[in-house]
Amino acid sequence: MSDAIKHECGIALLRLKKPLEFYKEKYGTAFYGIKKMYLLMEKQHNRGQDGAGFASIKLDVEPGERYISRVRSNDAQPIQDVFKQINDRINEELAANPEYADNVALQKKHIPYIGELFLGHVRYGTFGKNSIESVHPFLRQNNWMHRNLILAGNFNMTNVTELFQSLIELGQHPKEMADTVTIMEKIGHFLDNAVTDLYQECKNNGLNKREASPVIAEKLDIARILKRASKNLDGGYAMAGLLGHGDAFVFRDPAGIRPTYFYEDDEIVVVASERPVIQTVFNVPFEKVQELQPGNALIIKKNGTVTEEEILPPTVKKACSFERIYFSRGSDAEIYQERKNLGKLILPAVLDAIDDDTDNTVFSYIPNTAETSFYGMVEAAQDFLNQRKNNYILENRKKLTREKLEEILAVKIRTEKVAIKDAKLRTFITEDSSRDDLVAHVYDVTYGVIKPTDNLVIIDDSIVRGTTLKMSIIKMMDRLKPKSIVIVSSAPQIRYPDCYGIDMAKLEGLVAFRAALELLKDRNLYHIVDEVYVKCKKQEDLHDNDVVNFVTEIYAPFQPQEVSNKIAELLSSPEINAEVKIIFQTVENLHIACPKNLGDWYFTGDYPTPGGNRVVNKAFMNFYEGKDARAY
Repeated sequence: MSDAIKHECGIALLRLKKPLEFYKEKYGTAFYGIKKMYLLMEKQHNRGQDGAGFASIKLDVEPGERYISRVRSNDAQPIQDVFKQINDRINEELAANPEYADNVALQKKHIPYIGELFLGHVRYGTFGKNSIESVHPFLRQNNWMHRNLILAGNFNMTNVTELFQSLIELGQHPKEMADTVTIMEKIGHFLDNAVTDLYQECKNNGLNKREASPVIAEKLDIARILKRASKNLDGGYAMAGLLGHGDAFVFRDPAGIRPTYFYEDDEIVVVASERPVIQTVFNVPFEKVQELQPGNALIIKKNGTVTEEEILPPTVKKACSFERIYFSRGSDAEIYQERKNLGKLILPAVLDAIDDDTDNTVFSYIPNTAETSFYGMVEAAQDFLNQRKNNYILENRKKLTREKLEEILAVKIRTEKVAIKDAKLRTFITEDSSRDDLVAHVYDVTYGVIKPTDNLVIIDDSIVRGTTLKMSIIKMMDRLKPKSIVIVSSAPQIRYPDCYGIDMAKLEGLVAFRAALELLKDRNLYHIVDEVYVKCKKQEDLHDNDVVNFVTEIYAPFQPQEVSNKIAELLSSPEINAEVKIIFQTVENLHIACPKNLGDWYFTGDYPTPGGNRVVNKAFMNFYEGKDARAY
């Protein structure tokens, strides 16, 4: 994606089902779980670079022994920093106590971070906050082992204010109005209630407090706690939690917006945000890794039993399509094929833009995540060229010479790596004119591969704000002196803000929205903007279920290609000599390419939860009123 946007977080949960001595004997180390957690988190580094956190729990420890360890970092390399801290601490203990070296029992008793239950998190700060206090996992402490709660998640809630108010009504005094803290306190409240009720039951049965503890651990109903805590949640989420005594859960939203996968065998249970992460780290086949179903929780009891239980009734599945287009690693077998299909399906529109002239066209991509869709586009282009060759040969077979046949067969689709990103360049100057000049040099170009008669087709994952295209890419491409520059987005036009974890909160930041406003001005239809504002304003006090997305009316007068053409105007500039065209994927083709991930609200305005409509209207009112504020 040429416009960098902050986005999804990643979670990793690992439960070792055997005693630590088993892993020492089979794999040579009792630190097996820590090593696997490092790999699970590093393989999800693409999901978060602002912070990382790790927590572990030791099972069945004696009173007075520390059983929870946690470390977090907002360092420039947070994952490496987290595990450096862990390794340094382990090495200090081993150096000071040589007798621990081959004694797993002593290692577990005295060395932190070694345990049977682990939770890791990699984070992008959606709200721009990057303090250590904002880094997951969060910890809710209590002297009762069962009431300790560790929580990490990949989520955004649209109704944080309502959730905050519900805690106040429960008699709590939350320390801040952040969705992670609010959800943790809500789960914690019902966890406290459940523990209290079970203790009273044990007391009535004649058990003392120490005798009651293992009974509470066994009988604690995690599914019931989650059902009570999640009644009013509105958002996209995959949240993972650990309880101090050893229970664990991972819970996914009813629309399946955020991704969650898991694998279980007789040695481990592992959960991650991406399937190939589990495949790679544990060397398991594609079909063995399961998707956690929407509205369900994977519940891992201290005794090792694993169940998948429905917490909230699933709604129409609207899994985030951006996961397939851009966010998740393309090493997943399904995602790789889907990205290639996105490239294949957009080729007809590309051929229209170049008048079917593949002989005088160079195909390329904007590094690096668009590479897979580029392969799909080029394969489809080669099929088109082969069909053209076949038709010519069949039509001229009686008069075809060997030389002419060789000439025909020698024609190939021309591909080049034209754009090269300078990964070391940082736009460290904040003053606008100086910063714009630096942005213009984020990409270098490969000289000598484009002729003045050539069309240059360059594919990107998606176009969000268009800033890098305008300030850097198009200008750099124009230096090659092509006849035309065709920018291809493998995703449709991004028209609406996201409110479920992607940092696209402001309408005026979206180039498609700005293009629609310009079209309204051009056609004397700008009164629609005022009308939409009035309609949005009238809904401010309605319940979320009754709110309608009126922002769709901004785009209603125009065909998608009209908006694309205006975007091309906005992103070009007078000094550009080449003709600039911009092509977007259609929503219909997106759904054909990615049939399991039909969440498309940022393209269509069809939000999967009621809170989404309130957020988009709020974003529009902020724009109209000139407020530089987030809508959620």
